[in-house]
Amino acid sequence: MKKTIFEEMGGIYIRHGDYLIPCLTLPEEEEQRFIGVWGQRHKRYLKEHKRAAYITLLTSGRLNSYLADIEEQAQERFERIVEQMKQAQGAGDYRIVKGR
Repeated sequence: MKKTIFEEMGGIYIRHGDYLIPCLTLPEEEEQRFIGVWGQRHKRYLKEHKRAAYITLLTSGRLNSYLADIEEQAQERFERIVEQMKQAQGAGDYRIVKGR
């Protein structure tokens, strides 16, 4: 039997009844990075409003790193805004404790 293009590229099938189903896996990302509240909110936004972008990032294996970048940017912006508000209110040297 002639190999399909999928098999020529190294893909394999499993038989399920009378059907051959390709075994598909997502590519692994280099490292798993932390995704906090800002990254989770952006993920929900992508899923609800930008479905094509979400699927593209997910299937290419770049979703985690993209969301981690969003998390870092949002956290930095949040900290900068809080610092500006403290200065505007004359709050002095009070510090924000993360995780509370």
